[in-house]
Amino acid sequence: MSGEPPGGDHGRWTLPRLPGKVRALIRATHRDAGYLMVGLTFVYALSGLAVNHIEDWDPNFTQFERHYHVTWPAGADDATIAARVLASVGVQETPSSVYRVSPERLEITLAESSLFVGPDGQVLQEGQSPRLLLRVANWLHLNRGKRAWTYVADVYAATLLGLALSGLFMIPGRKGFWGRGLVLVTLGALVPTLYVVMYGP
Repeated sequence: MSGEPPGGDHGRWTLPRLPGKVRALIRATHRDAGYLMVGLTFVYALSGLAVNHIEDWDPNFTQFERHYHVTWPAGADDATIAARVLASVGVQETPSSVYRVSPERLEITLAESSLFVGPDGQVLQEGQSPRLLLRVANWLHLNRGKRAWTYVADVYAATLLGLALSGLFMIPGRKGFWGRGLVLVTLGALVPTLYVVMYGP
């Protein structure tokens, strides 16, 4: 026996691999941390897509316009008309103001909408309604909550860094970091680098 490696690889230099137990620990940690971060990843990813296109749409609210026809007693004052209109359209909110825009037009202002009442009983309601889940996701993403959320966001960011680093060493050989992984990591790093070079400040 010559002591050469099988397959004629005599003299071929290879990078050392991590011990199997270390890779197993990395895989287990990577897997469990990944599962733990799924919920937050959905929140940040969906909100990120929404906020990225804020110039094209409102990521927090949906605009609406509704039409009604309401009747009230002849000679009723503005307060009575407003109360009748709100009751007819099913609004229990107390208006912040009721005033005459013109002699024939009454405006009722609510927190998230306004109702415009005409002399013939035609009522136009214009306003906005919150996007149920997306508004909450944006609120969290933009860190507009209490200071405690800053710590949650920091832990999430640090965990993502850990997932990225552990992912580099999970697979040995040509398909691992020292093979195709290094090429793909380099390509991924070039995307922000080239963008900054071409369009950055």
